[in-house]
Amino acid sequence: MNLESPKVSVQKSAQYLFDQLTDVKNFEKLMPDNIAKFEVTGEDAFIFGLKGMPEIKLKMKDKTAPTKVVLGAASDKLPFTLTGNITPTSDDSSDVQLHFEGEFNAMMAMMVKGPISKFIETLAGNMHKL
Repeated sequence: MNLESPKVSVQKSAQYLFDQLTDVKNFEKLMPDNIAKFEVTGEDAFIFGLKGMPEIKLKMKDKTAPTKVVLGAASDKLPFTLTGNITPTSDDSSDVQLHFEGEFNAMMAMMVKGPISKFIETLAGNMHKL
């Protein structure tokens, strides 16, 4: 299952956004209002939970300065990645788009597609808070 957030323009440099996104504690600023839990569990990992959803642990998997940050599920039960692609548009502005890629069975994909789409749209929409 592949999902994409809308591309958002942020009045920050690509390097600034990259630095912010590679510091996992900053993801708390991007979370939706219905967050029930956010806990940094290491230099490159955090757990978050939204009301009514199971907790998810994300871990930094890859980063390419200043254009790409890849987070992945720390558990193999639900393998997925969340990639932030940063495109510089000028010295002090950038476009950011999030890509979610997961391997789910058809039933699970049907259940999670809506909530995950809304979640990555919210993350992208909150990029200006960094």
